Amino acid sequence: MSSRDEATPRLIFKPVTEATREDFLTVFGKGGPNYCWCMPYRVTADEKKAAPRGSDRKALMLGRIAERVTVGLVGYLEGEPVAWVSVAPRDTFNASLGPGGEAGKTVWALTCMFIRRTHRGEGFGHQLIAAAITQARRRKADVLEAYPVDPDSPSYRHMGFLPAFEAAGFKPGGMIGSRRHLMRLTM
Repeated sequence: MSSRDEATPRLIFKPVTEATREDFLTVFGKGGPNYCWCMPYRVTADEKKAAPRGSDRKALMLGRIAERVTVGLVGYLEGEPVAWVSVAPRDTFNASLGPGGEAGKTVWALTCMFIRRTHRGEGFGHQLIAAAITQARRRKADVLEAYPVDPDSPSYRHMGFLPAFEAAGFKPGGMIGSRRHLMRLTM
């Protein structure tokens, strides 16, 4: 652990539920990915057909929370919600995530990470990944997949950067398109 990591305050994570719904909304309302509400990889074909431009993404995400579908974690810094990590069972995502999964295994997917802009560059990314790993293990996942990009990638940066996942022990599983790496961590 570097001295920077030791100096970085610890985030506290809680699953997004009806009880933490307002905190989730706070994160998304203060610079979070509210243009997509982390729905592009979750929206079903029927939902996409009903709202082809994604206008109902917030409502769709809030519906999943109300239905107790696992969607991810809110990260708190000194009690204030400032971070989000999308981590959930792979089967709660759609096929646009790319090939993945493993027959006979419980696979989870980490698809998005966010920390409020005022806290970027402080080493919180590693804590977001660690929280996702912890959550997947607690929920008895066999494998956690992630889809990071190279640090100089012009897109998909919300999925994290390859070196951070390598440092956390993830192993390469190929490429998805020209930018996203499929990384897998066996629990």
